[in-house]
Amino acid sequence: MTDNSFTPSPASSDATVEETDFGFRSVRKEEKKNLVRDVFDSVAGKYDVMNDIMSLGIHRVWKRIFVTELGPQPGMSLLDLAGGTGDITFGWLKGGGGSAIMTDINSSMLSVGRDRAIDRGFVSDLSFCVVDAEAIPLRDMSVDRVSIAFGLRNCTDKMAVLREARRVLKPGGRFLCLEFSRVQVAALAPIYDAWSFKVLPAMGNLIAKDRESYQYLAESIRTFPDQETLADMFREAGFSHVRYQSLSGGIAAIHSGWRV
Repeated sequence: MTDNSFTPSPASSDATVEETDFGFRSVRKEEKKNLVRDVFDSVAGKYDVMNDIMSLGIHRVWKRIFVTELGPQPGMSLLDLAGGTGDITFGWLKGGGGSAIMTDINSSMLSVGRDRAIDRGFVSDLSFCVVDAEAIPLRDMSVDRVSIAFGLRNCTDKMAVLREARRVLKPGGRFLCLEFSRVQVAALAPIYDAWSFKVLPAMGNLIAKDRESYQYLAESIRTFPDQETLADMFREAGFSHVRYQSLSGGIAAIHSGWRV
């Protein structure tokens, strides 16, 4: 499928902020995208295997809940940001949703997703594009749903992503974000910390031959806003009827907001 609705969109960023987080490190804003790109270039080939290991397979359940929340229907369009290897896009299409645009800032990840789409027979009503979620090259009010799953925490200017998502949504459209969040069960916290900072980097080294990338991924989860903070960011970006649903004791959460 080809899509003719792509037009240049000016980038949105906070020029007054010169540094941002890269895991537990502070880096210059202009450096983070290249650092994140290097991480996902490194892990792209093992990304799905490592997702199963990182979440003990529970990410598949979270994604099914997320796709159900998207509410795919024929005639409705989806823009999937940070689409990675395609799980959300494929869930949308399998669920009966209309046309989808699968995007990622990382061409290596998008290539894996495109190959998976071909293998699964998703060749119609689906297009692919390398897209920076902070500057989406779509017209205003052009899609019915925008999704981002496990991608927002890797973005440099998260508010820019939220504002761009709202801009491209049609009135009555909905934006949903699935992301690791803040554990809300006290007894779970020490176990989760040990898993994140000891087991995951070691498994990353063993399976993907890349300890540092998985150390970053664990750190990026801890520096991401908690449930209430992210909900407030949705409201600041102009979304209405904002709500969130914590999953697995707060290990992950689905946030959503409407453009009215």
